[in-house]
Amino acid sequence: MWLYILIGVIVIILVLLFVTYNSFANLNNKVKEAFSTMDVYLKKRWDLIPNIVETVKGYVKHEENVLKEVVSLRNSVYDDMTTNEKIKTNETLSKSISKIMALSEEYPVLKASENFINLSNQLSKVEDDIANARKYYNGTVRIFNNKVEMFPSNIVAKIFGYKTKDMFEASEAERENVKVEL
Repeated sequence: MWLYILIGVIVIILVLLFVTYNSFANLNNKVKEAFSTMDVYLKKRWDLIPNIVETVKGYVKHEENVLKEVVSLRNSVYDDMTTNEKIKTNETLSKSISKIMALSEEYPVLKASENFINLSNQLSKVEDDIANARKYYNGTVRIFNNKVEMFPSNIVAKIFGYKTKDMFEASEAERENVKVEL
């Protein structure tokens, strides 16, 4: 009798272990999918940057440090970066792009340039796509991280080496209030 109860308990524990493990595998794949979706837009922005820098460079001769910062970030090999490196580099890149776009306010000729306007519109569209993809990514990461941290699934997470994943957070520049001057 006790043997059947023991075997029943072991079977129940094994079933829960398999179900929880499969749940982790499913969530992990959703996080990868969410990042891949966002990565497409990050890469699009990555590829727009040289065009923006070249356009701005022609008008803004004495703002070399801002352009050098963007160029040095852009010179990293995107495809060789890890997910966390892509997130960190793109957070820094967002700050630098904001500085470049702010430069256009100081240079009316640049702001009026058809090429700059076109690139600026493309960048704005890509930034919107990144924001939407970032929401989806962060939502899937939140669900995954909850599973990793909550009992009893946290035990399975430790057994199989699942760890929390980083969110794609807004940079300090993105958190600041926007100045509106009329």
